[in-house]
Amino acid sequence: MHHLSLLGCSPTPLAHYLKALGVLRLVAEQADPQARGAWHGERFTLITGLDADALENFFLYEYRPTPLVAPWNKGSGFYNNDPVLPRFVRSAAPRFAPLRAGIDAANHLLGEQIKADEQVRSIKGESTLRHLSGAQKKSIRESADYKSRLADAERSFKELKQDLIPNCRLTWRGPHREWLDAAMVIDGDDIPRFPALLGTGGNDGRLDFTNNFMQRLADVFDTADEVGKPQPKAAAWLQAALWQEPALGYLSNASVGQFLPGTAGGANNSTGPDADSLLNPFDFILLLEGAVLFTAHATRRLGAAAPSKAAAPFAVSAHGAGYSSAGDSDESARGEQWMPLWAQPLSLSELRRLLSEGRAQLGTRPIRDPIDLAQAIARLGTARGITTFQRFGYIERNGQSNLAVPLGRFHVPRHISPQLACLDDLHRWVARLRRETREGSARLKQAEKALSDSIFTGTQHPDEPRRWRSVLLALSAVEAVQVTGSGHGAGPIPPLRPAWIDASADGSAESRLALALALQTWGDSARSNEPPPSLDTVRRHWIPLSENGRAFEVNDDKRLQPNASVVMNGRRGLDDAIALVNRRLIESAQRGQWRLPLAATSGFDATARDLTALLHGHVDLDQTLSLARAFMALDKNKLRARAETPSGDDLRWPDDGWLAIRLSLLPWSLIDGHAPHADPAILRRLVSGDASGAVDLALKRLLIFGIRATIRATVLSPQTARLWAAALAFPISDATAKQFTKRLASKYPNHNEESRS
Repeated sequence: MHHLSLLGCSPTPLAHYLKALGVLRLVAEQADPQARGAWHGERFTLITGLDADALENFFLYEYRPTPLVAPWNKGSGFYNNDPVLPRFVRSAAPRFAPLRAGIDAANHLLGEQIKADEQVRSIKGESTLRHLSGAQKKSIRESADYKSRLADAERSFKELKQDLIPNCRLTWRGPHREWLDAAMVIDGDDIPRFPALLGTGGNDGRLDFTNNFMQRLADVFDTADEVGKPQPKAAAWLQAALWQEPALGYLSNASVGQFLPGTAGGANNSTGPDADSLLNPFDFILLLEGAVLFTAHATRRLGAAAPSKAAAPFAVSAHGAGYSSAGDSDESARGEQWMPLWAQPLSLSELRRLLSEGRAQLGTRPIRDPIDLAQAIARLGTARGITTFQRFGYIERNGQSNLAVPLGRFHVPRHISPQLACLDDLHRWVARLRRETREGSARLKQAEKALSDSIFTGTQHPDEPRRWRSVLLALSAVEAVQVTGSGHGAGPIPPLRPAWIDASADGSAESRLALALALQTWGDSARSNEPPPSLDTVRRHWIPLSENGRAFEVNDDKRLQPNASVVMNGRRGLDDAIALVNRRLIESAQRGQWRLPLAATSGFDATARDLTALLHGHVDLDQTLSLARAFMALDKNKLRARAETPSGDDLRWPDDGWLAIRLSLLPWSLIDGHAPHADPAILRRLVSGDASGAVDLALKRLLIFGIRATIRATVLSPQTARLWAAALAFPISDATAKQFTKRLASKYPNHNEESRS
């Protein structure tokens, strides 16, 4: 077996990818059934019993073109006396026998339709005769008789054309049927649906792929020769197509369609303002031979009541996720398609089976967009031997011309990660968000794009916590836009499963502090680790929530309802943390409790080490609060209490002045069931920059209950004082409070210091 490295067959552009598949298909079907192929780096490797010379000889002298015929298209050559088709009909070369059979099968169904087309052309010709003046031509076109006869003729043609495609599907057998199955499908309503790979039934605008296929065959082979020998330039063109050998005499002004954007011509395709297309005819022939493998099927994507659409292998609707050049116009594109790259050699039958599995589902849901497809592929892992997917978007990039634009690579994870199940929480919400984005603000569109990109990247690296952390930050950014009134119709972040905690656990103080802030509750005046049954989450201080906590609270005008308890604005973490503490003190005073009701959920408390890092300025408070806003969506009904993290011997302590403030504002009792009433003046002094006054008040409150501290005074900058105030938003556990008390106090009252009410 020879391992032939086809340098001319690379993953990009799309023409060269399809060309590789065309080579494998033709060799396996017509020359070597044992042939296999694989992608190694940026080239396709053909493993076959043919050596390089034999492979060239096969394509030049033995290759039998697939009958690609599209009689349903006006530009296919079956109408208006096209000169190309008769050349193959008259040819006696055996290699063109399948093509002649396909042309005959089409002509067999076209008798009445060709007559109807000729009738339409004849009527239209009455108003274009040369001897008529402009006024006479206009008079004919505006006459009632002309309009009536033309309308009847066009209606007859359309009715016959509507029946043509179903008749082709019913009567065609053989290789030409393969092209029909790749170019279109017929849904349950007998309406043709077209996959984007082959345009609209084998044509793209005025370019008919099948007719151009025959033109390129005529450029390469002598149709008048009894064996269809190759033309003089054919060998050089073939070597360029297979081995990337330099060749002269490429065709100019030859259409290539969407498959080869770099040589399609037009603006910015040369050093001048415009350029002609440049095409190797073998490239076009082989790419269409490869496209035959992408058989489409009709599916219903949104349920039984949804309209059918053509589902081609690994084809999804358009979404600007995962590549930087995406714009708003990509939403109206014809979708995108992911082309698999595999490292282990596949036979043709194995490749067909692989492509047949490309119409997948994500659990019980049909795949709709690139994010769904990325998740499905990541969950499949490398079970099919696919290492990478090359993304192509069928996007309008040159006027109204559609081009297959490379959108980057998706690298398949090496194993299936359980973390990917977390994304199931977001599926419906992201779909609603996308609908809101279409009419939303520029900020909302930018936030949705960032979220999609982070999800897309996370599916490729599911075992990296920083990827999941990026998703959480992107979720928080979306909510930060929603609270301004844009996109709130999608609802807040849906309930997240606890697995998000482990998935995003990167070992940073920011993540641990964010969890502590997000999961804390109002707390109980007696015990810190047993919150009341009716959880009072801090999320209501971030977004206006309905009674069930699952939706935004809106007024009769469907606008967000103003709420005095919403005090966090999402701009600066320092300000949000202070605002949270202040609001809790106000609400506590309104209830006559005089506490700072911010109690940790068991196992999710702020440790002394993390608080020390925060107070020393080693924690990104903005990012911490952003993470906390996302963690606020965690489903606490599914959350299990965790064991407290024991403190090590090398425990680092916060400043004694802050310890005094922290203990004076605990939501539970310190000794003998007594607790100092929280004094809001302590917070006010910290916020104003008066740390010394705040500490003095705290020490007096503690002294009332027998706790004497060794510290007497503190001098801080106003900025540090505000940081001390913000740090109060992060709850501590009962055990940590005891540690703080032991460190701070020099003398205890004469009783058991462990006694608690």
